Amino acid sequence: MPAVLIKNADTILTMDDARRELNGADVLIRDGQIAQIGLGLPSEGEVINAQGCVVTPGLVNTHHHLYQTLTRAVPGGQDALLFGWLQTLYPIWAKFTPEHMFTSAQVGLAELALSGCTLSSDHLYLFPNGSRLEDTIHGAAELGIRFQPTRGAMSIGESDGGLPPDSLVEDEAAILEDCIRVIDGFHDASPASMCRVGVAPCSPFSVSTELMRDAAILARDKGVMMHTHLAENDEDIAYSLEKFGKRPGQYAEDLGWTGSDVWHAHCVKLDEQEIALFARTKTGVAHCPCSNCRLGSGIAPVRAMYDNRVPVGLGVDGSASNDVGNMIAEARQAMLLQRVALGADAMSARTTLEIATRGGADVLGRPECGRLQVGCRADVAIWDTTGIESAGSWDPAALLLAGPTKVKHLLVEGRQIVRDGHVTTIDLSTVIAKQNKLAREIRENL
Repeated sequence: MPAVLIKNADTILTMDDARRELNGADVLIRDGQIAQIGLGLPSEGEVINAQGCVVTPGLVNTHHHLYQTLTRAVPGGQDALLFGWLQTLYPIWAKFTPEHMFTSAQVGLAELALSGCTLSSDHLYLFPNGSRLEDTIHGAAELGIRFQPTRGAMSIGESDGGLPPDSLVEDEAAILEDCIRVIDGFHDASPASMCRVGVAPCSPFSVSTELMRDAAILARDKGVMMHTHLAENDEDIAYSLEKFGKRPGQYAEDLGWTGSDVWHAHCVKLDEQEIALFARTKTGVAHCPCSNCRLGSGIAPVRAMYDNRVPVGLGVDGSASNDVGNMIAEARQAMLLQRVALGADAMSARTTLEIATRGGADVLGRPECGRLQVGCRADVAIWDTTGIESAGSWDPAALLLAGPTKVKHLLVEGRQIVRDGHVTTIDLSTVIAKQNKLAREIRENL
């Protein structure tokens, strides 16, 4: 892989251990890694002029349901709370095929890349009509984004008191077998990995206690991470208390779902004891502020989590509940919500950007990502601050206060997948046209 020199950046926000900010400096990339950072580095290979730009680590998305990019703004679900929203959309998702999964993954991941994201997880928990996890893996590989797909599952259908229709649930033994298949086939544990697979039963109200426990055992036997939804809203808490006789955090701990190899989505309703539990066990949280607003779930206690050293990252969540997948906009929303809840000094632009970069990378078990320092992976976002969004800004590096919401250049493992605001690796206009065609056909056939 040829070397790349990012030259003359107005500001580099390294997010390294010292949180250094460098002015007029360069970043040298070799073999997919950060080789040097400093002033006046010699030209080597391709040169990217970053004058007028702020350079950051690539943003990290810790929670998504990529297939949902095919069901944005669906009537009947636009103003529903979580459970009602799910019941509206399950019958639509039941019609999806491998083609829907592949295309929606490419659209969702390209949308993330254009907003500065270089590493994304995905939580795929339904597999209708022959769909498989690798439908999304192949889509991510073509695009060139670093990917952390999780093999989700639902096993309790409506006839057994669950939320999803019976047609979307799977046999639990078959779920565990397929987890083994995709881990053995696609998981790469190396530091340069472009794909790591996780295990992710959908939620405590759509799988059995036995599957939660068995999934944790399997994941640890395979050395992969674990993910699920937890404590998302008041309905979630009420369900846990009624069904299990305990709060979600205690339920998770009892089943082996705490630890540095676990991250939970949302956690809007964690109480002080649960925050202390997550801090003690280094259990991660994917904070999804836009989705939490969209569904009226509440404001997650992110400041308290951060202050107590709970690993916290950001997630855009599924596009049907956001309804967009813009990571830099998600970070701004996270900052603003903490200020609404706690005051104007509750969360700074730089602290929130830290959560969106190294914070998310740490949640996903990728400390070699999310920061610009020698030896780390060359995942780099370059933001043009000469445009109207930053005009008049006294501190262009405060991107979340006054900055672009679309990246100028994006490099993943040293490969440029966005150049001058355009995706370079796939024909995005063709993919978008295909996505719109698929969505229209589903709508017309309902």
